[in-house]
Amino acid sequence: MNHAMELPSLPSGTLEPGIYIVATPIGNLGDITLRAIAVLAGAGLIACEDTRVAGKLLKHLGIKSRLQRLDDHASPEVRARIIDEARHRPVALVSDAGTPLISDPGYRLVREARAAGVTVTSIPGPCAAIAALAMAGLPSDRFLFAGFLPVKDKARTDALAALAGIEATLVFYETAPRLERSLLAIADLWPEREVAVAREITKLHEECRSGTAAALAEHYAAHPPRGEIALLIGPPVAAEAPLPDTDALLKAALAEAGPGKAAGIVAKATGIERASLYARALELKGE
Repeated sequence: MNHAMELPSLPSGTLEPGIYIVATPIGNLGDITLRAIAVLAGAGLIACEDTRVAGKLLKHLGIKSRLQRLDDHASPEVRARIIDEARHRPVALVSDAGTPLISDPGYRLVREARAAGVTVTSIPGPCAAIAALAMAGLPSDRFLFAGFLPVKDKARTDALAALAGIEATLVFYETAPRLERSLLAIADLWPEREVAVAREITKLHEECRSGTAAALAEHYAAHPPRGEIALLIGPPVAAEAPLPDTDALLKAALAEAGPGKAAGIVAKATGIERASLYARALELKGE
């Protein structure tokens, strides 16, 4: 008996009107799903982050569909026209790579479409954050995706410190030129936590390297990275629980120094990780 899987057949014109959020490959074009191909082929319009990037994918798939640029700078009028079209015919939404809306454009369009009563359907597929979490070997039962870290050093440290107490694996996207500085910031705040760097996921030179942030920073200083990067930080370890006298120690240190230096002083004296102390020092400073 032949148990071969029946492949979907969805020729152009059979899709119901609405917006279809279509995940596209993050590197390996073989990761496009059969359903994604069918939806892209059947869409009357494809809203995309960059028409040049989307055009290359469609050419590879042999699909000729009308493209409309939809990035973070798209006007309300552009979104309104797309939504109006979606009332009458299928409209696909894609980003340059991966799942739209995950640190990519599309949130406003989807929210406004739902508010207007337009059907929104998700066509799942590749997502760098999920792929990195799956391969990193860090706890995956609870995780927080926090997008890109800020560019400036203080803003980056503040953003990390604000997440200090979250008992979950933290997932960020990062660029190759900024990776080393982010790792050094993590090493300063959480020297003991396990960190993973997943790079070039699904591509020829894919790698996933783990260790302390300091060790990873040293490695990438000697071997400058390339490509798209997902940066993961393991959850707090038990030893990071604050001591009862933390506030008193911080208040004393704050009398002589700013929040950053005060956190460093108390961290050195108690062994408590600096990130949680810094976050608390900012709170005490504001009281």
